[in-house]
Amino acid sequence: MPATPSPAEDFGTWPESAEPAARRRPDGDGHHSVGDPQSGEDGSRSPQPLLPPVRRFVSLGVAGFAALVAIALIVGAQTRHESYAVVMFGVQALFVAVWVMASRPPAPKVVGTVGLAVALGTDVAAVFTRPASLAPLAYVTAAGFIIGVVGQLTRPAGRQRVTESLGSSLVVTLGVVSFASLIVLGRSPKGTQAIVACLAAAGIALLIARLSDSIAAVPRIAPQVPRGGAGVVLGTMVGTAAAGAIGNYLDGLSPLPSALAGLATAIVAVMVDLSVGYAEASRIIDGDEPALWLARHIQGPIGAMAFAAPAAYVASTLLLL
Repeated sequence: MPATPSPAEDFGTWPESAEPAARRRPDGDGHHSVGDPQSGEDGSRSPQPLLPPVRRFVSLGVAGFAALVAIALIVGAQTRHESYAVVMFGVQALFVAVWVMASRPPAPKVVGTVGLAVALGTDVAAVFTRPASLAPLAYVTAAGFIIGVVGQLTRPAGRQRVTESLGSSLVVTLGVVSFASLIVLGRSPKGTQAIVACLAAAGIALLIARLSDSIAAVPRIAPQVPRGGAGVVLGTMVGTAAAGAIGNYLDGLSPLPSALAGLATAIVAVMVDLSVGYAEASRIIDGDEPALWLARHIQGPIGAMAFAAPAAYVASTLLLL
């Protein structure tokens, strides 16, 4: 069985024992301490800053996962609304589990329980409410957040880190509600076609962006984030083109509005995916322990699809329905 990569290897940081000689210098007690990563032993500035490596096989795996989530949501939209709700609840449960493990809130059981309860409530409301509307989802969201506040304040730790925990509860709640908005969209005329066009754009954008990173993550968007700007731009462009092509073949859609709706959805997807990388890099820089290896790598795609869902709903309502 291959060895699990250490956090230092995964994020490109240098373990103390593996520090290059140019980055270690003896201190006043004769020990070695880490120096300026851009300075040599003579104090001169190095023109090449240390960049965390891009793990190509990880990028390929994340790309495949993003494609699988998009396919599951698109294929599920072709079934009955009740069946789609079952598929959606599975994706929502995965989102809750990944987000709780990756963000590590102070009260993970409270955050996870509230997230699953809101997911179930919003799915039921999205399927059985007549007429189809987002209003019931808003009511369930408010109720879930109130329950989360009560749960946070009554836990044994009291108000310790309660603000951080409430922030995690809010993100998880909004994520599962965003997924449920796709069920409401699917109940609209041409809603299924809109889901296909928009989610295909988001999924393809994530797929191309991650595949591009596995080939060459250039130019670096930030030194601490192993992502390339070329992949983000290329993914958005290919996703938009795919949405326009789908609009040319599906009944009730036309290429230009489909491309515009796909563009909006793809931009949201790649930006959320990228922001998760920034958040994880920030935690590492602050000295926090990295999250579970699997959770932190799939957090980006699952979060991207979650928050691309309301973008798909709004874009479809304005351009396609």
